[in-house]
Amino acid sequence: MHLEAERHMPSKKDPVFRKAVIPWYRSSKIYVFAIVFMLLAFLFGIAGISVAQDTEAYRSYIWVPALLVAMSAFMIVTTTYRLIKRYTTRTSKDRFLF
Repeated sequence: MHLEAERHMPSKKDPVFRKAVIPWYRSSKIYVFAIVFMLLAFLFGIAGISVAQDTEAYRSYIWVPALLVAMSAFMIVTTTYRLIKRYTTRTSKDRFLF
């Protein structure tokens, strides 16, 4: 009885021939958008450091734009790494961007 019930139950494994669905937030377009946005944040942080160095009242707050520069630089590097990794592991049929 137990063996017979197992034979008729649907398999829980996904078929091998199916292509994996990539969520929208892991698409190449979103990665490129994130890199561009973080590049703008990086440049804004550089401008903030410049202003903080020139203005005596803001020198004690230079850590804020410096933190913005560090975090955006980290995001740029990691996202670029993911794009490069995606590009190098794709087959010739797949497209890199868009």
